[in-house]
Amino acid sequence: MSFNLKDYYSDLSKGNVILAYKGSITSDLINDVLEGVEKKLEEANEESKTRKKIYNVLVESMQNLFHHIEEYHEGITENLDPKFGILVVEKENGLYKVTTGNFVNSTKIKFLKEKIDKINSLTRDELKDMYKFILNHQKLSAKGGGGLGLVDIARKTGNKLEYAFYNYNNNYYFFNLTIRI
Repeated sequence: MSFNLKDYYSDLSKGNVILAYKGSITSDLINDVLEGVEKKLEEANEESKTRKKIYNVLVESMQNLFHHIEEYHEGITENLDPKFGILVVEKENGLYKVTTGNFVNSTKIKFLKEKIDKINSLTRDELKDMYKFILNHQKLSAKGGGGLGLVDIARKTGNKLEYAFYNYNNNYYFFNLTIRI
């Protein structure tokens, strides 16, 4: 069975959703999302420490989407905006869950899996050491990052990064990343 974007988004948008968005990921959107989620968390009287973690995860997650999204979707039949992505923030069983999704070229899957599996295999101290190493030794990539985003998310949440790749066609998969806070 092939991946269905409409069903995927519909399933994600059920439950105690704070924010659900699908469309073009822009710098203006990032600012609007951060302001909107922060306001909703304050209205819900969420504690400051939790709000800060959610905010930091949202910043990193949305920057990852903004900088690493495939802008061209050859062979994808949906009529998508350039820089198409999905973001859902919800509260589930006392935890907050941030889920992002975007199409990735099949050639990038192995690299992404290895990177996330490596991050997930590290202890808190090893994550801290990896973060410091990247900060001190890596150069910025052409897309603006040095590889810190996912490491920083894992450090700040203390949770494993959950991910899945859904096959869309021979060239593209839909990459789902879920972070629990």
